[in-house]
This record gives sequence, structure tokens and C-alpha cells, in this order.
Amino acid sequence: MSSMKGSKMIQRTPIDIMPDAQGKVRDLYDLGDKLLLVATDNISAFDFILPDTIPYKGQVLTQLSVFWFELLDGVVENHLISTDVADLPEQFKPYSDYLRGRFMLVKKAEMFPVECIVRGYLAGSGLKEYEAQGTVCGIHLPDGLVNSSKLPQAIFTPSTKAEIGGHDENISFERCAEMIGEDDAQELSRLSLAVYNTAADYARERGIIIADTKFEFGRLDGKIILGDEVLTPDSSRFWPADLYEPGKSQPSFDKQFVRDWLSANWDKQGEPPHLPADVIERTSEKYVQAYKLITGKSL
Repeated sequence: MSSMKGSKMIQRTPIDIMPDAQGKVRDLYDLGDKLLLVATDNISAFDFILPDTIPYKGQVLTQLSVFWFELLDGVVENHLISTDVADLPEQFKPYSDYLRGRFMLVKKAEMFPVECIVRGYLAGSGLKEYEAQGTVCGIHLPDGLVNSSKLPQAIFTPSTKAEIGGHDENISFERCAEMIGEDDAQELSRLSLAVYNTAADYARERGIIIADTKFEFGRLDGKIILGDEVLTPDSSRFWPADLYEPGKSQPSFDKQFVRDWLSANWDKQGEPPHLPADVIERTSEKYVQAYKLITGKSL
């Protein structure tokens, strides 16, 4: 997340309290010994925050993260304290109706300066590197893989964290170790793979392939804990298992409708255009559908 000091605040919620930091889709309030994370309905694409919102998106990101935090509690500790509006600080109580279902009170941890990406399938920037060099983040992979191939085993491929408007940069494990230390890099790799494999097995039984995902970890009281959002359509590629077919790009439970429309209607110069109503509606439906399939519950 980016500090608001010296930058323009993005007006996007009914909360009249300035956040201490903003991400592309979330606001962060520093409460001293803990943090309040608020997921907005904003959506980003191609490193731009779009002028339209996606209904229910903030609730999906929050409530799906909470579901995973609870499911994965035996794999790794996390930063979640509460999602109950009764636990909101007094200054946020007037906004309870808006905040319900889209906020998390979390422990304040010292976050590592790397994104912990795990890839179980070949897609995105990993596919581009593989086609050019036969590697992903310097990891050699078998010959003959194609777009969306399942990898022999999931791989840990970290990246840097970019400011808003910037691009994350894929890095090797060795570079990650230089940045945070060998022991911590090894532990982040171990935890990331353990979380991914547990979640991927669970989701597969419910008809969703988690092709890849990214985690953020921090240190609290000497322990490494899982933070930020986790295993959502914003931080992962979710593919419908019944339609999976290697050799081509897969349909997905995320903002692909938005990316496709922007690619066809915008040159990615200047401010992004408004989205058509049908693109907004279909994107919202995909987010809600992913939540229902994974959790078995209605939003």
C-alpha cells in the first residue's frame, strides 16, 4: 500500500476519515496497535484504477479472505482479529452499514517487501518467460509445456512490490534471499507452497482451479504470519475446472471481462474510460459466483 502523504487521495467511499494509506482497491487506517482494512468496490486493470465500481466486489474480497484465513489456520497464523461491526472503533461506528462485510481489523505486522507468488499452472508473465527461455523466474521447467499447462509441481516465484501505477517485477529466489535474508526467503517459500497446495486441493474439489496466486507475509512477535487479502479473484487466477483445456487461455472468475473490453476499446493512454453496464454486471457476477463455489454460502 502507498502512504497518502504527498499523494492524491482517491475519493471512493462514504467514509469521511482520511485513510493513512491506500492500495488500488483498499483503504488502510492505522489504529495504533492494529489496522483497519477496508475493501472498496473499486477495480484496477493494467495498473490503472478505473472510474467505475463493481458491486459486491469489496465484500467478496473481504469475506473470501476471512474464509481462507479460518480454513488455513492450521497451516499458518494470520493477522485477522475481527470482522464484527461491534468491534469497530467509535469514529467508524457511523459507517457500520457500509463497512459491514467489507472490513477487517487486523494485527499490525512488519510486512516483507516481496510478493510471494505461487504458480501451479503456466500463464501470464510466467508463460511469456517460458516461451522465450524455458524458465519461470529462473526456474527451468520441462520442455513441451503450453499455455495453461499444469506444472509438475507448484513453484515459488517472488516479485517486488510496486507503488500504485508501477509494475511488480518478477525476481529470482536468489534475489529474494538478498533482499530479506536466506532463512526468511526459505520460510516464505515453504509457507507459500503449503498454503497454495492446501487451498488448491480444497478449491479443486469445488470446481475451481487456482492457477496461481500471490501472498503477503509479515513478522509479528518473531513469527511469520499471513496478511493482506488471500486467495481472492483479485490476487489469484481462478479457472472453472470443468472447462479447463491446456493450450489456450482459460475463462476465469475475475476481471477478465474488464481486461478484454479495455483491450478492445482503449489504447491505455491517459485516463481509462467508463465501463459498459453489462461488463460491470458480468464481472460482479463472476466475483460472487467464485465466492459461492468456494465457500458453499451466499454472500
